[in-house]
Amino acid sequence: MSQQEIPRVLADLGDRAGRAPVERGGALWRLAESGRQLDANLVRLPPGAAVGEHAENDLDVLLLVVGGGGELEDGAGGRQTLTPQLLVWLPRASRRSLRAGPDGLVYLTVHRRRPGMTIGAGPPSPAAVAAADGGEPPCLLDRVCPACGRMNEAAGAVRCERCGEPLPSATDR
Repeated sequence: MSQQEIPRVLADLGDRAGRAPVERGGALWRLAESGRQLDANLVRLPPGAAVGEHAENDLDVLLLVVGGGGELEDGAGGRQTLTPQLLVWLPRASRRSLRAGPDGLVYLTVHRRRPGMTIGAGPPSPAAVAAADGGEPPCLLDRVCPACGRMNEAAGAVRCERCGEPLPSATDR
């Protein structure tokens, strides 16, 4: 049996959440084992912080509130108070947003791992079209989340619309 095939404790999430300062947002822990079929992230939103309305079109997500509290709003205006130990199912394509309460919000998300990027023939990208026309493609790296790889829709966003991780600024590149 390889090391990956042996069940083992990966982290004490309560300890990780408790050690990080309340004002620190973003991912506190990530599942990083090679060959895994799941992705999991422990995320903290500082008091009053929010993850804007978004949808995960490809994956169902489980969200477990580990600490603090807040509110989940669905795309239809419904609201759910989030408290520790509450387990929420976020079906794929459902619209939702999160807002941390006065103590912040710490939650674990778990979902199927996304397949890796593949190389294949497809329609040319806007960058390739611009390059062929002699133009320079715009740099959108400030919209790509370093934690989950999602391209955020909003220009100038400072946090990822999916996981809440801080986005790189122009000075980080």
